[in-house]
Amino acid sequence: MDPVLDQLPAAFWTVPYAGRRYPGSPAVADRPGVEAGANCQLFAYEVLRHFGLAPPPLRSSDLWADTRATIRVSPAQPLDLLLFNATDDAYGAHVGVWVGEGRVLHLCAEAGRPAVWTMTQFAARQRYRVLIGIKRVIVRRSPT
Repeated sequence: MDPVLDQLPAAFWTVPYAGRRYPGSPAVADRPGVEAGANCQLFAYEVLRHFGLAPPPLRSSDLWADTRATIRVSPAQPLDLLLFNATDDAYGAHVGVWVGEGRVLHLCAEAGRPAVWTMTQFAARQRYRVLIGIKRVIVRRSPT
């Protein structure tokens, strides 16, 4: 049993990659959620929201710098956020969700739909070869 992937609703697996749909974008303000598509950050944040966490709507470099809603950790635990880039610069970094056993759930233009890659698969791609680090969201959503 995979505690993250087995509990993810089927609708998450059909989310298309849409680079213009990032946290704070006008496209997201006009149509919240990920049904109309998402970039890596928006997708990862929606996954965490499904599991009761409250990630801030930050772009990757701001996420890496954040200390109010997230903390830097190592090693990763399920539902931690991983940031990847071609260099150790967090600006424009790719964001995925650790699901355990060396695997990361993410949404990227290359795959077009959500995918689970190993750390080796990330390292084999120039644009994702550097693991900048791991962030854990420490704020939970308020019960509604």
